Amino acid sequence: MSSADRPATRLATRLAFLVAGFGIACWAPLVPFAKTRLGVDDGVLGLLLLSLGIGSVVAMLLTGIMSARHGSRPIIVAGGFGLALALPLLAVASAPATLALALFAFGAALGSIDVAMNIHAVEVERAAGRPLMSGFHALFSIGGFAGSALMTALLSLQFGPLACTLICSVLMLIAMAVTWPRLLRSAQVQEGPLFVLPHGSMLLLALLGAITFLVEGAMLDWGALLVIGAGLVPEAQGGMGYIVFSIAMTVGRLGGDAVVARIGDRTTLLWGSLIAIGGFVVLLTAPVAAVAIAGFLLIGLGASNLVPVLFRRAARQTVMPTGLAVAAITTAGYAGILIGPAGVGFVARLGGLPMAFWLLAGLMGLVMLSARLVTKDAAPTMAS
Repeated sequence: MSSADRPATRLATRLAFLVAGFGIACWAPLVPFAKTRLGVDDGVLGLLLLSLGIGSVVAMLLTGIMSARHGSRPIIVAGGFGLALALPLLAVASAPATLALALFAFGAALGSIDVAMNIHAVEVERAAGRPLMSGFHALFSIGGFAGSALMTALLSLQFGPLACTLICSVLMLIAMAVTWPRLLRSAQVQEGPLFVLPHGSMLLLALLGAITFLVEGAMLDWGALLVIGAGLVPEAQGGMGYIVFSIAMTVGRLGGDAVVARIGDRTTLLWGSLIAIGGFVVLLTAPVAAVAIAGFLLIGLGASNLVPVLFRRAARQTVMPTGLAVAAITTAGYAGILIGPAGVGFVARLGGLPMAFWLLAGLMGLVMLSARLVTKDAAPTMAS
């Protein structure tokens, strides 16, 4: 058994995904406290939050280059420990400039571990010879649930923001201490250029990655407003749709590896995107709340395994080194998350929020139509 196919290595990979999801989720409940502490308005807060996104994207671009030369292990370690150490800074920053710097560092740590853990996951999956990527991504979702739930519970128990972050940071440090020695010591190092612009099939994969991440982000930012605006649910229950969507995503990914092993990458992309499109149709034509919730469920299940498959395809293409290809998809995905909400808002202003969601369904159709093209070199075990 190779070192890449050992249970300990798979455990380390899962823990890296768990820490990344846990870390970013711990920040969300702290946002109102940061706004109050700094005494800033929504406009200034929005600019400060942009620092996190900028730090992530910059780190992602650099991580692809560094992983190509030094492997993913040191970057996973640095990113994971960096998240744990930067989190308490977000709870004590007392000036806008200080918080902006802390958010940039936090975002850089998140971007680094995000790219590196996917590169590591690609190598572990390749050594195993069977799909594992969906299960790894499920741990990111579970980490997100755990982080937001724990932070919210601690704050509800009247712990101060700093104490809450210190508790969460200790848990992350323990997880990273378990992860560190079990990561691949000889992670794949790529020869060739340090930077390659995405082109050919890789450009299409990056575009599809941006679309899938955009859909996920839109469900978070606009899903509640859609069903509230349609008069399907009262304002207090607007978040129910996203909760169902998130649960469906997590469940879909937990079972995704078995599904992909059985039907392959191509069929997973085709039917996953088709189910998501069906979910949009159900959501946008729903006469009552229960039907709308079913739409959220279908979108979550359909979209759940699209991103893991796209990462796998990035590892199998030959136009770019694997590390740079994974970084390109991750960066494109974050661009979709960062730019997407504003784009949805712009379309909504022009033609209404339902029109914006119909556009998202149309973009998901591009994923469906591209399924055959991006999997044309598919191997028997992972593609139909």
